[in-house]
Amino acid sequence: MSQSLINKYNVAGPRYTSYPTVPYWDLESFSLEQWKASLKRSFEESNTSEGLSLYIHLPFCESLCTFCGCHKRITKRHEVEAPYIKAVLKEWQLYLKLLGSTPKIKELHLGGGTPTFFSPEHLEFLISGLLKDAELAEGYEFSFEGHPNNTTEAHLQTLFNLGFRRVSYGVQDYNLSIQKAIHRIQPFENVKRATDLARNIGYTSVGHDIIFGLPFQTEADVIETINKTKTLMPDRIAFYSYAHVPWIKGNGQRGFSEDDLPTPESKRQQYETGKQRFEEAGYVEIGMDHFALKTDSLYKAMENKTLHRNFMGYTASKTQAMIGLGVSSISDSWYGFAQNVKSNEEYYKLLDQDIIPVFKGHILNTEDLVIRKHILNLMCNFETSWINDDMAFNELPEVLINLKEFELDGLLQFETKNVTVTDKGKPFIRNICMAFDLLLQRKKPETKLFSMTI
Repeated sequence: MSQSLINKYNVAGPRYTSYPTVPYWDLESFSLEQWKASLKRSFEESNTSEGLSLYIHLPFCESLCTFCGCHKRITKRHEVEAPYIKAVLKEWQLYLKLLGSTPKIKELHLGGGTPTFFSPEHLEFLISGLLKDAELAEGYEFSFEGHPNNTTEAHLQTLFNLGFRRVSYGVQDYNLSIQKAIHRIQPFENVKRATDLARNIGYTSVGHDIIFGLPFQTEADVIETINKTKTLMPDRIAFYSYAHVPWIKGNGQRGFSEDDLPTPESKRQQYETGKQRFEEAGYVEIGMDHFALKTDSLYKAMENKTLHRNFMGYTASKTQAMIGLGVSSISDSWYGFAQNVKSNEEYYKLLDQDIIPVFKGHILNTEDLVIRKHILNLMCNFETSWINDDMAFNELPEVLINLKEFELDGLLQFETKNVTVTDKGKPFIRNICMAFDLLLQRKKPETKLFSMTI
């Protein structure tokens, strides 16, 4: 990748797990009643044919990882488990009452925080409670995020018995100095143990999350981490760019400075080197920052053009409606987004009053829905078209000018109302999506909102 392109396109930009992105949600006109109506509409349209996705946010961690930008609460007091699960099940009951008929669960994911902070017994109580008033959709997929240090055989077996077949482990990097900098000490032996346990039990997809661009990380560190990863051959790999966003409250990214991070050129080389080694080992690049073996459902979804992207990242199955349960969770009805309150105390208080604990959101207008489709097409399939009327949008001069600029740089092929991203352009997919982001075009952020794209 040329230095001039890195310099030109390394700007702050969204990762597009949604459109509109959260900073551009219309909070003033949003209401809980609007959200309920949008979800009920989506559920009635799609439950029979697709089913519903559930994301459950389990926020507790025993220690703070300083690379993490997720919402979490640090504690070693495990007595917090039972009240939290009780609250999540209460929230689910409020949604069941709203929906009015039995949901079909297509996808269920436990995220965090650290889901394996919770005991196997509490996780079983949670999942059983969620499923007792629901049906399972055909081809359902249950998954969870596991910490290699504390994911036990009992965790894996319990969740397997409940229908889970996919687990992802946060690896980040195996260099001890880097692990100390990001406050995430986990030897390779722990990752191997957790991976082997999952496979022995019968999990069909084991994923590893690796991060490049971490403080003090070098290309040699990335190579060493990938060499060790290849000895375990996880089914899919999330090869994430470290997002340096120290201005976000509570993320802990103040233990090191920007001077400790690799330069943009070095960071991009880390990715290119990693990509080459993954592909040599038989992995295929999926969308942005993901790789999978051809036997994994993520690869098959890409081949079938059914790959989807939402607040959980890339998924192999699409549902129109996704309900997020737990503090800070974000729900998606396709027609609207809603985020839960971020304080455990406020979450419990609202649920005690039988109120769905949403504190902000956005209802999509006609233009939002069209642009959302374009950005999803680009993020999942690296192409989009607005030849048909249902994909037409108000073509701002800035959008067309930006697309022509990308074409001149060899990053995409731009024909009449049709865009195809080239191999050279795939590393710049966030930038290309930004060209379609009409809200961003109309109002550039005045403060830091997003991580750098390269």
